[in-house]
Parts: sequence; structure tokens; C-alpha cells
Amino acid sequence: MDREDRDVKAGLIEETQRKDATRGKASPLRLTPARKKVQQQKSTEEWSKVLEEPVSISPELSSWIKANANELKIPQTDRRWAAEVVNDFRDNLVKFLRSSSDQPFFQSADFLTTGSYFEKVKIHSPDEFDMMLKLQAPSRFNMKELDEGLFYQIDLVRPTRGPIQVFLLENGLTLSSRKILSETFRLVRNFLKNYKVPDEGCRWEVNRKKPGSPAVTLSLFRNDMYSDELISLDLVPALEVHSSQGWPLPVRNGPDVDNWLGKKVRKEITSLPCYFVPKRMKGRNLSGEAKESWRISFSHVEKKIITSHGNKKTCCEGKANKCCRKRCLMLLKSLIEGLKQRFPKELDPLCSYHGKTAFLHMLSIRFDDSMWALQQLPACFLLLLGALEAHTRAGVLPHFFAPNYNLFSGAVFPRKAMSFLLHALEEQRREGLPLLKPPTPVSPLCNFVKGISDESFSLPPSPADSPSSLSPSLSPILTSSSPLSANKLVRRDWRESEPCSFTTGVSQVSALGPLCFSDISTDKPSILTAVSSLDTALMKKLVLVFVAAFVCVLLCKLYN
Repeated sequence: MDREDRDVKAGLIEETQRKDATRGKASPLRLTPARKKVQQQKSTEEWSKVLEEPVSISPELSSWIKANANELKIPQTDRRWAAEVVNDFRDNLVKFLRSSSDQPFFQSADFLTTGSYFEKVKIHSPDEFDMMLKLQAPSRFNMKELDEGLFYQIDLVRPTRGPIQVFLLENGLTLSSRKILSETFRLVRNFLKNYKVPDEGCRWEVNRKKPGSPAVTLSLFRNDMYSDELISLDLVPALEVHSSQGWPLPVRNGPDVDNWLGKKVRKEITSLPCYFVPKRMKGRNLSGEAKESWRISFSHVEKKIITSHGNKKTCCEGKANKCCRKRCLMLLKSLIEGLKQRFPKELDPLCSYHGKTAFLHMLSIRFDDSMWALQQLPACFLLLLGALEAHTRAGVLPHFFAPNYNLFSGAVFPRKAMSFLLHALEEQRREGLPLLKPPTPVSPLCNFVKGISDESFSLPPSPADSPSSLSPSLSPILTSSSPLSANKLVRRDWRESEPCSFTTGVSQVSALGPLCFSDISTDKPSILTAVSSLDTALMKKLVLVFVAAFVCVLLCKLYN
């Protein structure tokens, strides 16, 4: 990181610390009911300010938002190839599990497709997939709440000698999340020993387990030695609790969608099975129960809600009834990815699910389809951005399905990161969304799939795919979710495989302004676009030169 880049970050961190000092000490991790009520009231007040604030947008900013929303769509060629590869892996893994006598409990497993790709809100490139491996429970469970309705201890009602017995703790009743996840890793590794990808030029690899992650993460690579990751697949084992048992008491009422989707839909949602994934609670000095905790998952419900998102059944059925809901979510996901690339350390707790939760809350409040007309995309997106900013300012973002759980609590989202996020969002709003201006890096998958389509179909290249035809002002910086790090942001020529690095200018930190959408301007540089990048090869050469010079100096001193 160069000196100017450090100055930019230091200025933002210094401003964060200064404002934190005026707000007093951090609140305790466990809030009393009275304090929760105060926080919820504060959050409601922030919400009302956002909804009542008139939105004034310049024509230039409006065109940027619309152009970026169009750029986020995934090309059909990329989508088709990636879907074929992932579906082949899924189908063959199911066959392997059902025919294997190695682990009988997994023989009835099946897949449930979830995540942004299957919700049709995936951005840039189809390089990330999420799937839940459903494991059917043989009997009823006791679901003991551990943390505000989101984490549970799963116990059998009575001892059993069935296949699930090997995953129980010593007491013979508590189901171990750690054992289930470890066994999933083992079975997937055994499956890959004999599995071949339909495209012979690629291979799947199992990644090392990430701390706190409930997923078995796989990466698809070319067979080259130095291949970039093409696709990332998260395979999450999920314990299915039959709908006859019902959801746990803290979440049994279901989400607040009565005004938006109707009471009938809410009853349909709560009649669906619930799933638990093997995710451990955050925190130190956890009890034995907490270390084997399960988190309730609503991925299947979220998919249903976002797919059928209209207040009326006719929403998005034709061009005349198109709404901008999904486009707003895609833009917000893109903005969050851009912020995380600029400040990976400072915004480490931030993820796209925070944006998705704010989006769902916004849908339940602005429920009428006319409020999300396609031509109102810029205004709707800025309202959504303001809603996330309001939640951040209040430090309260209730889980949409477990409202007692605060996704912005100090236990899971440190106060320092919260303040940094607030200043970053304010700066984006004030400076006219500068992360929408520079060009988008192209995922390795896009180049790889384009090469396949050219070789297979021998189609002439489209002039629109040429780099010279891409307008820099209309291409978003908000990168795809491919694993390219911030110091490797590159655009690849459609005919070449070698990257071409680019740099951006550096600007100074300016004073933070109040929340007012009418203050948005488009003629100021942004500190978030002020991160200079050096070509990786050049950086390596500079390091070698420095090391050689340092060794020479040491040798001269020794001989003298």
C-alpha cells in the first residue's frame, strides 16, 4: 500500500475515532429489554427520516445508476456454461451419496438450491453458487434457543440406534454440528477422487475449512498450474425439520409481510419445513452447548419471497408491469462488494446479507408495486441506500425472520467497523456514488466461457464486446464476487489472457455532511476511488531490487 493510500485510510479512521469519542462507550453485548426498545425506537426514527426525505437526483447520476443496473446482468452464455458444470456436480454427488454404504445417514440426502444465483440477483458473473444438502431428520427434535432466536441446540426427544447415532454427543441426545460438517467434508473429498468435470480442461478442489463457516467450499480451476478460480461453490449441510413440528417458538409468527405479500402467503411460509445449518455462535469462552450450536436458515423462504416479490400477482409479468426491486438489490450488493474491496480490513464484518436484510425490511414498508416502478430506479436505490445508512447510524438491523436478533450488535459487528461503514456510506452518498464510475474488472470465468463459446460455435466477435466500445463512465467498478483481490483489479482484453492493470488518482478526505439526498453531487473525487494500484509484476521487481540493495549494504559493512 503506497503512502497516499495510507493517508486516505488514516484520515477516514481518524474521523471515525473522533466521532466515536463523542458517543460514549460501546453498549453491552447483551441488551436489556428496555435498552432494546430504545434502540428500536431510534431505528424507527431514522427510518422515518429516510422515507420522508425528498430525493433529488441529478440527470448525470440518474444515468449512471441506470447504466450500472444494466451492466450487472449476467450474459446468457456465461450463465449456461456455469449452470451445466454445477448441475453435473450436484447430480453426480447425489448419486454417490445414495449408492454409498459408507454413511447411511447421508443416503437420503437431496439438494435445495439457494442463494443469489437462483434468486436471479447474482451480479457480474455466475462465479458463486450456494446449495443446501438436505439431511432429513428421522424423528422430532427439541430445539433449545441459545441466542435471540437465531442459534439453537438440537436434541433428540429420545435415544436412538439409527444412523444418526454416530453424530450425537456423549449424552446420546445432542446432535453435533461439528461432526456433521466434518463428515460432509470427508464424503465430498471421497467423491472427487473418481469424479470428472464434463469439461476435461477443469477440475474441482475442496478448500480449507473457514473458521465459523457452515459450508464445504469448492473451487473450479482450469488444469493449468497458475489458473484463476472460475467458480466457487458453497455446499452447506442442512438438517431438515419436518413442517409438522413447526418452526421454533421465537420465529413461529413468521416475517412481517402481511401488508406486502398478504396473510395467506405468511401462513404458507410458516408451513414450510425449517432448516438448521452447522454454524457456531461467535464469541469467546463458549459453553459446550454453544460450541455445537446450529443456526436456523431461511434461505428457501428468502428465495420464495424474492422470486415472488410483488404486492400483486401481475408484478413483472410483462414489460408494462416491470418493477425495479431486484435491480435495487443488485446495485446495493454491488456497492457493498466495492466497499469491501476498498477497505477489506476495516469492513471485514460487512457482507451482502446485511444489504439483503435492509432490502427485505424496505419491501415490507414500501409494499405497493407503484412505489417500485422501473422508471423510479434511481430514486428507489437511493432510498434503499439511505435505509442501510439509517440502520448503521442507529446500530440496529433486526434479522428479518428473527427480529430479536440484531445483525449490527457489538458481538457480531464491532463498533469501530460500524462507524467506519457509516462514514463510508455517507461519503458515497455525498460524493455521488463514485464507486459506480470506474470500469468493472472482468472475472476469469467470463474470459474462459467466452473462449469456449468462440471455439465451439465459431461465432464472429461482437463489436460491443470489444474494449474500445466500452464506455468508462457507464461501466461499474463494483466488482464481481470472484476472488480477485483489490490489488489485482484488472480488465482483460476479450482476445488476450494477460491482464492489463489500471490506476486511479488519489484525493483528499473531505468533511462529512448530513444525510440529505439533495446534497449528492457528481463533480467531486472520492476517497474510496483514491486507491492507487501497482502492477503485480512491477511490484515484485521493486521488492527484488530493494532486497538486493539491502544485502549489498550489509556485505559492505561486514567487510569494512
